[in-house]
Amino acid sequence: MQNNGTTNAVTAVPAADSATAHAHFSAAFRFETDCWDVYDALASGSPGFILLDVRGPALFAGGHVPGAVNLPHGKIVQSKLAHYPCDTLFVTYCAGPHCNGATRGASRLAELGRPVKVMTGGVTGWLDEGFTLVAADDRIRGEDNA
Repeated sequence: MQNNGTTNAVTAVPAADSATAHAHFSAAFRFETDCWDVYDALASGSPGFILLDVRGPALFAGGHVPGAVNLPHGKIVQSKLAHYPCDTLFVTYCAGPHCNGATRGASRLAELGRPVKVMTGGVTGWLDEGFTLVAADDRIRGEDNA
């Protein structure tokens, strides 16, 4: 749709040129991934990363992505990572788009010199995709929690 000369909050700032937009959006993949790609990688049996649930232990116990390791973002320190090779890729997630825990965890991992990405959407995105969570030995369905 073309701009008919009216200005609004969307059109007030012009869009970047295509080359700049391509560079920007392509670079985002170096920092984040999505729930579907994480699911697919985990299902392969050889994902190539460690999935970190950076929420507290009670939330993790209540329901987390199958295969995730719980390490709250405030407890990410070098000694907790010592058993992982230095080039291990970590993917962090938290509750969802309303939570910045995944970004806090990713920032801390990067500060410690570790490769890291954020799984956008977190638990909310995971459930929105129709994937299940694991709580203790039970599986939780996203829609009905049964």
